[in-house]
Amino acid sequence: MTERTTADETMTRSELAAYLASLGDEFEGGGDEINVTVGNKTVDLNPPESVNVSVDVVERSSMLRGNRETITIELNWKP
Repeated sequence: MTERTTADETMTRSELAAYLASLGDEFEGGGDEINVTVGNKTVDLNPPESVNVSVDVVERSSMLRGNRETITIELNWKP
């Protein structure tokens, strides 16, 4: 069974920093379970001590559409 929870929203840089810090605190907390807020829902996850991390940065430049930058951070593991 696959269950996906997705939320797209706009945050200020300060709000984003607080969200990422909160997520970091959950991983650093040392407990078996972490709580991740996704939109208006909280998802409980069980990461092991080592987690696979992938960071992808894309910089696009277009004369018609202007510049666009994207960063994707993916964390995955087998509990």
